[in-house]
Amino acid sequence: MLTFPPATGVRTLTHPLAYDSPDRPARPSGSAAPILSVRDLRVEFALRRGVLTAIDGVSFDLAKGEVLGVVGESGAGKSVTGAAIVGLIDPPGRIAGGEIRLAGERIDTLSEDELRRVRGRRIGMIFQDPLTSLNPLFTIGDQLVETIQAHLPLSGQQARERALALLVEVGIPAAAERIGAYPHEFSGGMRQRVVIALALCAEPDVVIADEPTTALDVSVQAQIIALIKRLCRERGTAVMLVTHDMGVIAETADRVAVMYAGRIAEIGPVAAVINEPLHPYSVGLMGAIPSLEHEASRLTQIPGAMPRLSAIPRGCAFHPRCDRAFDRCTAERPPLIAENGRQVACHLYGDAS
Repeated sequence: MLTFPPATGVRTLTHPLAYDSPDRPARPSGSAAPILSVRDLRVEFALRRGVLTAIDGVSFDLAKGEVLGVVGESGAGKSVTGAAIVGLIDPPGRIAGGEIRLAGERIDTLSEDELRRVRGRRIGMIFQDPLTSLNPLFTIGDQLVETIQAHLPLSGQQARERALALLVEVGIPAAAERIGAYPHEFSGGMRQRVVIALALCAEPDVVIADEPTTALDVSVQAQIIALIKRLCRERGTAVMLVTHDMGVIAETADRVAVMYAGRIAEIGPVAAVINEPLHPYSVGLMGAIPSLEHEASRLTQIPGAMPRLSAIPRGCAFHPRCDRAFDRCTAERPPLIAENGRQVACHLYGDAS
């Protein structure tokens, strides 16, 4: 049975963000086959004014027991990538290219009925707002029992016992009494724990966590981060953690993918990307984080804003905001290339450097 430790407080992060932690889960072996593999994923939305490309050629692997952080500004494509993996892209959106494989099996071509058996059972989802993730008309116990019975061959009594055990494991106090409560009777942090229990109830191989700490205060964030770390270490569950918070990434993830305008700008080990970012966008993100070690009158500011889907620049999408851009950046899209133990999509590296 899983046991989640109580939160031990918030560890202060400095810049460069601290990475090493004595309770960090071990990095998965690079020789193991990935539990989740995404290749050249492309997501489009067909509107009256034309087709908008939200995700354009995203590729990455996720190993068993690994936490992959996905970070970037609003509009970078982080949540859409997660939704595409779990099959939640509804018309007028569609997966227009690429493939998604779970344990070697292609899942992006499954029918809706087949995908429904994968969603929840093999891929769990933790949404950003726990209040809207839970049905206000049903008790949390009813929602857990229904989800468990939808995916596991358990009787009503067995499902309720499992639901109660999950609530205990995720740290709900007086779980036996609270299992009959409604979502509005819980605090934001307690609701998020319930959502985590829902994501875990069918023992999935992969969990997509879509900004699970955004709506919570700092102390509760630390508790939720501890739950996710414990999940990864104890169960060997792979976690794709979508967030805009580099502090959360530093505390939780093994690798990080930096996204910009629907593409991956840089992907690699957390320590390397945080302490020595390569892509100018990654450099800007790290420079915008205030330091607790050194006093500074101004933080680094990335000029401009994320481009609209209808106006993504030709070539490197970041070049209008990049102070190191040159002619090739405006004409040719840079591919992801290997550089210093990671991958980066920038013409400053590789044979073009």
